[in-house]
Amino acid sequence: MNTEFPPVETPSPSTNVSFERVRIGLILSFLGFLVLILGAKPEWFGLDRNPSVVGFAQITVILIGLALLCVGGYIGLAALWGNEEKSIVADIGSRLVSTGYVIALFSGMADVFGMNIQQTDKKPFFGPWQEAGMQIGMLIIIAGILMIIPYKHLTRDK
Repeated sequence: MNTEFPPVETPSPSTNVSFERVRIGLILSFLGFLVLILGAKPEWFGLDRNPSVVGFAQITVILIGLALLCVGGYIGLAALWGNEEKSIVADIGSRLVSTGYVIALFSGMADVFGMNIQQTDKKPFFGPWQEAGMQIGMLIIIAGILMIIPYKHLTRDK
């Protein structure tokens, strides 16, 4: 039984994939992930001042981390296209990434922007509606990132 896999097709030299930009995208994505985790779970780093409330600073750090993650993912994946023209699906994906971030931003900062959904005395209040809006925004970002991937470079020869 032959267990060898066919060789994976590497990008041709004519595509001029910039591995430096890919590296920058990966570093930005990793930093964004760390900042996002720092905002979402500050107690893991011994920085949680009030464990019962998600405050303005914590929401801001989460959104900054998400922004770095989106920008890093886009830079890294766009670099994999090289000199080739991006497909229409990849263009739609890049717009979905930015749309998803705007949805997450406005959902997370709804009370700060004056779009109070829950009537509470606490300002800002990060409740279930804001949480659901951020999750929807993140799902749209994931769909956009998956659409930017240049799948034809990943296919195997048969």
